Amino acid sequence: MKSRQPRREKVRRVVVVVPSLFTLASLFFGVWSIVLSIQGDFYRASWWIVIAAVLDVLDGLSARVSKTGSTFGAELDSVVDMVSFGIAPGVLMYSLLFATQGPFAWVFCYAFAVCVALRLARFNAQTAEPHEHHFTGLPSTAAGVTLAWYYPFTQTALYQVQLATLPWSQMMIFLIIALGLAMVSNVEYARLPHIGVRTARGLAGIGVYLIILWFSAFNRDIFFFPLAIAYVTYGLVRWVITILGRGDDDRDYDETVEEPELVLHDTTDPHRASPRKL
Repeated sequence: MKSRQPRREKVRRVVVVVPSLFTLASLFFGVWSIVLSIQGDFYRASWWIVIAAVLDVLDGLSARVSKTGSTFGAELDSVVDMVSFGIAPGVLMYSLLFATQGPFAWVFCYAFAVCVALRLARFNAQTAEPHEHHFTGLPSTAAGVTLAWYYPFTQTALYQVQLATLPWSQMMIFLIIALGLAMVSNVEYARLPHIGVRTARGLAGIGVYLIILWFSAFNRDIFFFPLAIAYVTYGLVRWVITILGRGDDDRDYDETVEEPELVLHDTTDPHRASPRKL
C-alpha cells in the first residue's frame, strides 16, 4: 500500500502538468507564427495560429477531463492566448495587408489586440461558471483563427478567379473592427455541440465534427474562412433578432398591464360608504 501511494502521486503530478504543456505548445506555435509573418511565409504563419488554437482546445479539454484546473493554469492560458490569438494574428495582418497602407495602419492591429486583452480579462473576472451551450462575446480563439484563415483562402481558385478584384484591404479593416466589437460585446455565440449517441444533440455533434474533419483533410483552404465568417455573422444576426423580439414582448406586456385603481380612502367597515374610484 505504501508503494502504491507515491506512484499515484507521481501520476497525478504528470496529469496536472499535461494541460500546461498544451498551453506552452500553443505559445510555441504562436511565437513561430510571428516569426514566419515577419519572414513573409504567410501560409505557414496562418496555419500555425490554427494549430495553436487546436492546442488551446486540448488544453481546456484535458483540464476538464482530469479535473486539474487551477488559477495558475487559467492565468497562463490567458497570457498565451494574448500572444497566439492577439499578437500573432495582428502581426500577420500587418505584414500581409497594412505594411503598405500608410504609417498609421498598424493601429487596426493594435485595436484588435486590445479587444483580445479585454475579452480575456473579462473572462477571468467572471465569477459565474461559463454557460454550457454558449459563450458571452466572441472567443478570442475564434477571432484569431478567422484572421488566420484569410490568407489560405486567398490561395484558392475561387478567390483568385472570382473574388480577387474586391477591395479586400478595406473589407479586412471592417472585419477586424467587427471581430473586436464582437469579442467585447455581450453577443452569445454557440459552443461546438457535445459528442454522444444517446441524444439528437450528441449525434448532431458527431456529424459536425465529421464534416470539419473531412474538409480539414481535403478542402481546408477554401472551407474554413467562409465558415468563420458565417459563425461571426450568425451570432450578430441572432443577437439582433433576439433584441427586436424582446422589444416586441416588452410592448405587448405594457399593453396588457392594467393601471391600478386610485382609492381615496379604504375601510373595512361595511356600514361606511364604499371608496370612490378615479
